Amino acid sequence: MSFKLLSQKVAQAIDEELMSAAGGFSVDQLMELAGLSVAQAVQKSFDKNQFPKVLVCVGPGNNGGDGLVAARHLYHFGYKPALYYPKQPNKDLYQRLLKQCRQLELPVHQDFPGDQAADVLVDSIFGFSFHGEVREPFKQVIKTFEETKKPIVAVDIPSGWDVEQGPTDQVKYQPSVLVSLTAPKQCATHFKGKRHFLGGRFVPPTLAKKFDFEVPPFPGADQVVELPVNGGSL
Repeated sequence: MSFKLLSQKVAQAIDEELMSAAGGFSVDQLMELAGLSVAQAVQKSFDKNQFPKVLVCVGPGNNGGDGLVAARHLYHFGYKPALYYPKQPNKDLYQRLLKQCRQLELPVHQDFPGDQAADVLVDSIFGFSFHGEVREPFKQVIKTFEETKKPIVAVDIPSGWDVEQGPTDQVKYQPSVLVSLTAPKQCATHFKGKRHFLGGRFVPPTLAKKFDFEVPPFPGADQVVELPVNGGSL
């Protein structure tokens, strides 16, 4: 299989189209589907009996919202998720997602707890729209990602990577699992981890045709499909 890889500009245009009057989706719908995809990728990659404790590192934007949704689903899948969520927006959407996690009595840390108590780390800090230098409090987390021997699952792109060029002088860490959302981004060619999933089983064929990218067949009722690592165009 080979797939077209999305630039930052095209990825943004696709999101705008999905949430337009013509697309019909709301941001919370897309976030729910994306977060469910991430949780399923974790479930397919890490047995809950061997890797029960999942620390979800949550950023202040939509990528972080995907992480909050993933944490909720992981709880219902039988894992023991916890949140590191230092910057909690007042926006109603994020407050509701956080409340859903609190209702499940998930631990919510505003100081980074480190990786010692986690079996798996989920990187849902920054998405494809991020640019610039990673600053505190997330700089410390990225440093842990660089040094840890625990497996990391990156949501859409590894936080701090350039969405098109991949690792930067400041951020070079490689996740064990990459969960691309909607379609893989150009930086996925630099991914050297073990498993690459595509999540987000919601793209209409008309939209894929308009932006000239392929949606692969998803198996059964799965919300993710596994893609090759470093194969051909991907």
